[in-house]
Amino acid sequence: MPGSHGSLTKAGKVKMQTPKIERTGINSKKKKPPRMRFRQLYVERIIKNRFGGQQDSLGAKRSQFSRK
Repeated sequence: MPGSHGSLTKAGKVKMQTPKIERTGINSKKKKPPRMRFRQLYVERIIKNRFGGQQDSLGAKRSQFSRK
């Protein structure tokens, strides 16, 4: 195999040597898959007509207008 970098017998060596550390702080919870996250955003923004962030943000101002 010309042009290969390193042998396949050494594959994964560094990952196996790296110690496993527990999640802490903001990363302590596992994230939902994007499909579920976007559905939740849709429910909050469109169905419940709520926007996160500051009250005078563009999204919050837009949500005050009724949609037809």
